[in-house]
Amino acid sequence: MMLDGTEKISLVKNVAPLRNVMLLGALIRAVASRDEGMPGMACFHGFSGYGKTQAALYNTQATNACWVEVKSCWTRKTLVEKICLGLRIPSGRNVAETVEIIGEELVKSGKPLLLDEAHILCTDSMMKLVHDIYESSHGASIILIGEELLPQMLTKWERIHNRMLDWVPAQPADLREVGVLAGLKCPELSLSKEVLHHVLTVSQAVARRIVSNLAKVKDYARDEGKTDIEAKDISSIRWMAGTAPSPRGLLG
Repeated sequence: MMLDGTEKISLVKNVAPLRNVMLLGALIRAVASRDEGMPGMACFHGFSGYGKTQAALYNTQATNACWVEVKSCWTRKTLVEKICLGLRIPSGRNVAETVEIIGEELVKSGKPLLLDEAHILCTDSMMKLVHDIYESSHGASIILIGEELLPQMLTKWERIHNRMLDWVPAQPADLREVGVLAGLKCPELSLSKEVLHHVLTVSQAVARRIVSNLAKVKDYARDEGKTDIEAKDISSIRWMAGTAPSPRGLLG
């Protein structure tokens, strides 16, 4: 896939298809179109703030996938019920019956199943459940999305690990993507290349921080009554660098 800035940028429900959006989309398509006999699971992993969930949201709409964002408090029953909710089908009387219902629906619909925050599923009981869903679906496309170390975490479960077609790492943002996000988050402003570069640097190329810092630029522009933000404005903006503030001393 060419990611040189020439690809068309479009929006789905206010989400810009940045590099990680396209990487996840390519992974979903690769799993869905794999040759017969090839494994049907894959892993999309990366550091917090890289935009993995936004990538999942975009591709859920673009590919008609079933997306489930896992919570740490969920039980096996909760997980299968949430998958049924995503597939818009009724759940069964128990977990075992619901797994079969999910498998049948994944086969019938051809929908990919995206399990976000999948590192939370890295327990024996949950991984066995994921394996059961995969087997019941006769190898439907299942993408596990999670933290940077998710591939290493999955080595503990060989029956999951050896069913992975590919492992794709989410990427840090680049200058082009800062410009795309600026056009989305503050379209009324004109940011110089120096300002865009500073946003990328101070945000440490983390998409979530880039969005936060663009909000800081927008606040500064509003307070100062400006629409053109240039290099001379950089020192006056209260940036979010991702570091904790120094502790304050006691007054008095």
